[in-house]
Amino acid sequence: MAAAAHNCRLLVLLMVFGARYCSGSRPSYHHDPVPSYHRSPAYQSHEQDIPACAANTTTAATWCLTDTDYPNYEIKAAGNQHYEKLLPLYADVADLDTKLSVERPNTLAEETYLCPSVTSYIKPLRAINTAGKWRVIVNEVEVHYETLTQSVRIEECKTAGETCPLVPECYETKCLQKSIYHRFLIYDPYVLHFPFTVETFKLPATCSCLLGAYVIDH
Repeated sequence: MAAAAHNCRLLVLLMVFGARYCSGSRPSYHHDPVPSYHRSPAYQSHEQDIPACAANTTTAATWCLTDTDYPNYEIKAAGNQHYEKLLPLYADVADLDTKLSVERPNTLAEETYLCPSVTSYIKPLRAINTAGKWRVIVNEVEVHYETLTQSVRIEECKTAGETCPLVPECYETKCLQKSIYHRFLIYDPYVLHFPFTVETFKLPATCSCLLGAYVIDH
């Protein structure tokens, strides 16, 4: 009887612990949630805004001859770092022929201009390129013992759109501003590997008289 009672107790214990094991003792595996990746930021092109030298003027200037914010130090540092590539690039635009005379005739026997204009050489520090973007032009900056200078001759009409003053009234005439496309070496601070390149700019070149039909008054 004692042995039977002992076996009965063992059977009960096995049934109790077995039930506990089967009901909840199995390990539960934890699954980490799938990480949500944010969309990559959209990188915008760093276009240079209208500089203060142009924003503070009353005229619609497309270039600046003075600029208190001109990055002279940055251009010089980048130029000295990349002078082996920069100087040949500068030599390419420095050889452009801008040696046209800015002297105006003193007598009518010498030459006569049909439309009044102002002619000068300029050394722009900033200007708008043909794509309509303001650019920093490398000018009067010393790089590797050489001063990089870029000048261009321009001629601006004083009376663009008006009749040519020295032509008889029987002709339809109009003073016309003509332009030239000139290349400048520019500095772009947002291009880190080599912040220099050559871009094209539209500048006033001559002031012409456009001759139209001959008008006879009866």
